[in-house]
Amino acid sequence: MVKLFVNTKKKIGHINKEIYGHFSEHLGRCIYEGVYVGENSEIPNTNGMRNDVVKVLKDMKIPVLRWPGGCFADEYHWRDGIGPKENRKKMINTHWGGVVEDNSFGTHEFMELCEQLECKSYINGNMGSGTVQEMSEWVEYLTYDGVSPMADLRAKNGHPEPWKVDYFGVGNENWGCGGNMTPEYYANEYRRYQTYVRNYNSKAPIYKVACGPNNDDYEWTKVVLETTHKNAPPHTHGFMNGLSLHYYTVPRTWQQKGSATDFDEKEYYMTLSKTLYMDTLIKRHGAIMDQFDPDNKIGLIIDEWGTWYDVEPGTNPGFLFQQNTMRDALVAGINLNLFNKHCNRVKMANIAQLANVLQSVILTEGDKMVLTPTYHVFHMYQHHQDAELLESSIDSVNIGLEEEYQVPNLLESTSMDKDGKIHITLTNLSLTDSYEIDGIFTEASVKSVKGTILTNDMKAHNTFEDPDKVHPVEFSKYQVTEKGLQFTIPACSVLHLEVEI
Repeated sequence: MVKLFVNTKKKIGHINKEIYGHFSEHLGRCIYEGVYVGENSEIPNTNGMRNDVVKVLKDMKIPVLRWPGGCFADEYHWRDGIGPKENRKKMINTHWGGVVEDNSFGTHEFMELCEQLECKSYINGNMGSGTVQEMSEWVEYLTYDGVSPMADLRAKNGHPEPWKVDYFGVGNENWGCGGNMTPEYYANEYRRYQTYVRNYNSKAPIYKVACGPNNDDYEWTKVVLETTHKNAPPHTHGFMNGLSLHYYTVPRTWQQKGSATDFDEKEYYMTLSKTLYMDTLIKRHGAIMDQFDPDNKIGLIIDEWGTWYDVEPGTNPGFLFQQNTMRDALVAGINLNLFNKHCNRVKMANIAQLANVLQSVILTEGDKMVLTPTYHVFHMYQHHQDAELLESSIDSVNIGLEEEYQVPNLLESTSMDKDGKIHITLTNLSLTDSYEIDGIFTEASVKSVKGTILTNDMKAHNTFEDPDKVHPVEFSKYQVTEKGLQFTIPACSVLHLEVEI
């Protein structure tokens, strides 16, 4: 029997709800058709936002949404997306599919979406092809409450009151599509640009995010932090609140990534092995950050993560539309457990992307909508938001078909919410074996348990013809013991237990 230990008396970190964040880019059908259909659409909407999508995202308790990119952010000029829609500029989306972007979804629409979702806003500014003035005036347009050219323009466009911008990214992937910059060059430009991302409301300061590394580019992290901290006042922490990290789980290679639905057991374990590399990245980049920021004042912001496969056959290759299986559910469960475990450094994460793109939680087709297995994992894990991480561990063993791609059979994280309830999320990565778990709670006796489980064949996925093939069900096969509780977790599954002590 596998031992699961939970120390109910030792809280070791706070799990920011923003760890469960999402990302929406002007890419394929993420914004248009995914969340936004326009006010004149026959699809039920409120101010252009799909009612069905807004409802399920609120049910999932989406905490924060990132926009407008991604690579699109560093070619996005915000003035093109304000004012009467018939007057907005049209452009070719050169990064994604070569389609016409009509800018009907812009600043006002994004802030409207965040208001409907009741979530925080994370806006990515254009450093790659934009100017300091352009970025500065966007922040003024969004947040200034007073007499100024930008505040007046905002009022002219129908919103006299300023908005609250919670997070602001100064550039995106500036080591690549955001300008192909060196770390020294980016860091010096960051110092300049962020100066003009002003906090017009001192009671609601903007959380500034600097562009961090791609995957395991540790040199980028080191040089950016050295440069931003040089001669900077100590209290500014290098003029940043957060440093981003991007890492995608690609089963094979970037040239031939692999299918989202047609894969074998070897590729299944390969995928999970590669997603577990996230743990190494957090630890190694975190160790570099510790040299400059030993008190964890700078958050590691993993604002792009998730699986990336070849697009579905017959779809626009620039739209990055892929299906979503139980394999993706386990990828989500693994990463969210890791983010919980590293919550003292990881302060926000944003899975890519919200709808119809990469590892999305929602798929749409006309007026139809499907919730993916990944959606169900986020819904199950929502109880960790704003909870306290508890010390916990599980006895795991390595499994897999090849030594190179061995993975632990079980991964968990445990938290205590504001009501004192304990939440355990556990993933069983084995395709063949179930495990009997002996849960031991220190200095506590279990009063009641509620459980939810998501389990199915590794390739199982939801379609518009069969939208509920993969869905969570009640889990009641447990037994309360003197030391805690015992239960059996089936193969290829994600489990959530709510325990009252």
